Amino acid sequence: MIFGRSERGKPPVEPVTLKILVAGGFGVGKTTLVGAVSEIRPLRTEELLTEAGRPVDDTRGVEAKGTTTVAMDFGRITLREDLVLYLFGTPGQERFWFMWDELSEGALGAVVLADTRRLEDCFAAIDYFERRSIPFLVGVNCFEGAARYPVDDVRRALDLDDHVPLVMCDARDRESVKEALIGVVQHAMARSSRRRAVTT
Repeated sequence: MIFGRSERGKPPVEPVTLKILVAGGFGVGKTTLVGAVSEIRPLRTEELLTEAGRPVDDTRGVEAKGTTTVAMDFGRITLREDLVLYLFGTPGQERFWFMWDELSEGALGAVVLADTRRLEDCFAAIDYFERRSIPFLVGVNCFEGAARYPVDDVRRALDLDDHVPLVMCDARDRESVKEALIGVVQHAMARSSRRRAVTT
């Protein structure tokens, strides 16, 4: 079944819907990631960067960026007939962080995108999900021309706990993004299973 349509002779399946956040610093590729994988036209709330924002928007390393997300990006992807992910891309700049609490309500987990040229930009997102015990995966967005580092080196630079998955990905590539999203779902489910085992 694809959203209300079912094959002849088969009862309709009501899909389980899961909410995944896509977070990270300014210009790291959140909007691109949502757009690459969404099966619907993504909802975007992008506005042009202005001179007034230059003092607060650090564009080092992303000088060609001309727009910014001011509320959220939204997309949808069907992983299986019975499993649908809703994707919410968070705004990257500090002045829009007040929206993160609203967006994270009911989220199964998150992808924190990182850019090796500006690793410090994803620290706030990592800290946010750690403090709220929301499962997350770090996806290193492999930009063209950016230096490539071994996964262990990036993990150490980010001071990630051993249980936090870290993957290399390309936010422009649908299959690469799907693998990262599947990784988040698996990580969240495994963590939930471990917690249930401890309480029983």
